[in-house]
Amino acid sequence: MKVVIIGGVAAGMSTAARLRRLDEQAEITVYEMSEHVSYANCGLPYFVSDVISNRDHLLLQTPTALWNRFRIKAKTKHMVTAINRPSKTVTIKNLETGSVHEDSYDKLVIATGARPRKLDIPGIERALWLRNVTDADAVKEALNAVQNKTVAILGAGFIGIELAENIRHLEIPVTIIQRSNSILSQFDPEIVQPLQATLEKHGVQILLNAEADHITKDHVILKDGRKIDAGLIFTAAGVEPDNAVAKAAGLRIGTTGGLWVDEQQRTSDENIFAAGDAVEKQGELTGNNSLIPLANLANRHGRLIADVIAGRNVKAHGATGTVILGAFGFAVGIAGLSERAAAKAGIAHQIIHIHPNNHAGYYPGAKRLSMKVLFDPTTGKILGAQANGEDGVDKRIDVIATAMHGGLFIDDLMDLELAYAPQFGSAKDAINIAGYVGNNVFNGTTPTIQWHQLEAARANGAQVVDVRSGGEHGIANIPGTVNIPVEELRDRLDEIQLEDVVVYCQVGQRGHIATQILKAHGAKVRNLDGGFLTWQAAKSNI
Repeated sequence: MKVVIIGGVAAGMSTAARLRRLDEQAEITVYEMSEHVSYANCGLPYFVSDVISNRDHLLLQTPTALWNRFRIKAKTKHMVTAINRPSKTVTIKNLETGSVHEDSYDKLVIATGARPRKLDIPGIERALWLRNVTDADAVKEALNAVQNKTVAILGAGFIGIELAENIRHLEIPVTIIQRSNSILSQFDPEIVQPLQATLEKHGVQILLNAEADHITKDHVILKDGRKIDAGLIFTAAGVEPDNAVAKAAGLRIGTTGGLWVDEQQRTSDENIFAAGDAVEKQGELTGNNSLIPLANLANRHGRLIADVIAGRNVKAHGATGTVILGAFGFAVGIAGLSERAAAKAGIAHQIIHIHPNNHAGYYPGAKRLSMKVLFDPTTGKILGAQANGEDGVDKRIDVIATAMHGGLFIDDLMDLELAYAPQFGSAKDAINIAGYVGNNVFNGTTPTIQWHQLEAARANGAQVVDVRSGGEHGIANIPGTVNIPVEELRDRLDEIQLEDVVVYCQVGQRGHIATQILKAHGAKVRNLDGGFLTWQAAKSNI
């Protein structure tokens, strides 16, 4: 059997290596248009700043090594320009010599990835991007050579923020220009605001609701007339599937613009498979297809293709889109649906926010860890989670992602037995606390209200009571609220509008206690979910 693979990074190389392990006799050829195969493209921003100083560490394999170990023919600087489906051949151009030849296949795998989204802005040809190792070399050279050492980044997605952090490590001024009202659109505003504050604290200027009009020799001119210094410009406004060859071959394109595949990663041609960033994925929770450009999915689906080609009956699982990003020691992570995504998909959801420590508070170095969990209000099925903090975000998001894969419910989080020692966690881990709080909300013990619902409640006559201490209230509070510490509630009931009252504290725990006290005295009461910290973070990002 002869297998040709277009693209030699995550999905392509995972297919090739797995297929060789399953079939020693298959003839496997990989065509890669860049200079390298199997490189760590997620490490490229960190190479720019020398956080990863050894370039060779990014190169996971070489064509020679692939041949010696796997007998895989990997041809770099070779671009597949056409797929000829009737003859089951591909046309390849040697980018070094310009020569063109054809190669035949029994099975073809498309793993062409994604390319930076093109922006229709005059002067955009001056912009740099970061897709492969050669790009990273060019970026390092440009940062060293440019006289006007200022950088503008168009876009506040993952690559834009990673670039901003690493360029700031070089002590070069950086401005991020973002069209929308928030960085990292995958997240909800109260979760990403602390990351934005961290970026700004370290000298990254972030301009939200800003759009480039045109680019000059040393500046980006915004549509509102502002002039932003920009000796160098990076385009980081997301990516789009690199599926031009697939389109030209008449393969089916999905509703997202990504290449359509079935549950075995097979395209509309039974002899052609596809995986990676060029391909749309089925969402586990929405059932809708979406573009999820993640390396772990590319590797997983590349392996699956090899299994299918080798005759195994396997199918892809739906994707939950679990991701994490860190900058200047602060991380944000997400698994599954955000509130924004759930609302857009019309999926009913209940929300909880918690703000525990990453490990036992009595052990030195404890840091706050904030989490937001969504679950089905009828069944309790976990729909998604987000978290931020300086430490422990990865562990909690991975636990939630695993719980979702296993079909667990919000109550199940209470009973998970997680590794505990004071320097690693707490006897009541953040995951367990999410289960306790979720259980209280799910079964109606603690009626809650979200930060974005508070103003409407006040407009309808609700009284809002701050049940923190007078000192806390004096430092910062929600304007127009009454301060009655939780310890004084029973003695000051005559000051409370029992017909409709919302209580809040710093993170929600004292608010829960206040809710139970007031409920026992006949009040119609709701606790502000996540307390003042959640409200403050959300309002700071609006």
